[in-house]
Amino acid sequence: MTLLSEVKSHYGRLKMYVNGEWVDSKSGRFREVTNPATGEPIAEVPIALEDEVNMAVDAAEEAFKEWREIPLRDRIQYLYRLKYKFEEHLEELARILVQDHGRTYSEAVGSVRRSIENIESACAAAYTVAKGEHVDQIAKGIDQTLILEPLGVFAIITPYNIPVHAWSSFVPYALALGCTVVVSPATACPVISNWVFKVTEEAGFPPGVANLVYGGREVNSTLVSHPKVQGLGFIG
Repeated sequence: MTLLSEVKSHYGRLKMYVNGEWVDSKSGRFREVTNPATGEPIAEVPIALEDEVNMAVDAAEEAFKEWREIPLRDRIQYLYRLKYKFEEHLEELARILVQDHGRTYSEAVGSVRRSIENIESACAAAYTVAKGEHVDQIAKGIDQTLILEPLGVFAIITPYNIPVHAWSSFVPYALALGCTVVVSPATACPVISNWVFKVTEEAGFPPGVANLVYGGREVNSTLVSHPKVQGLGFIG
């Protein structure tokens, strides 16, 4: 029997991605991440400080000021580059998902492909939403007009059972419509999220548009109660 080769045997201490830079947490608190198939350690994930979470939110809020003003067509070009980068790194992402999450290889490939499809769907949906809507006489004497208005910073909390699919169900849509994001992945399988952000970085998004922090419940509590966070993507 031939075993699937690993991208790395150990990914070290994972870094956060804040304002376009990879940064170490200063908390000194880490959780060991293990391969669910073998029980072997494959990484250490930090538990971010509240100040570090605030720093990520501040970066996203500052980036939002310019990101929302970028023409829709130009924002979509970033997402197309992200799609191409996912396709380029599909094999690598699938193998990491096997190692980090315990999926079979075919399931992992399917999950990454579904994420690519979600990015494509976000590109199409953005044009539909951006057109707005006007309905005359939706009720007697009443007309209805819908106008796209980006909200601001979204917190995206991804679960352990579908880490990549959940990411792609929220992040591309938020970015396409002019919002910025702070992503907090499940600490049980954070390695794949780390590599998704490496791919996102290659797509060339402006600093602060997409940010990554770790920490589970503590970090998530800070995010969902943060006054600068205007929306939440969550599966639970």
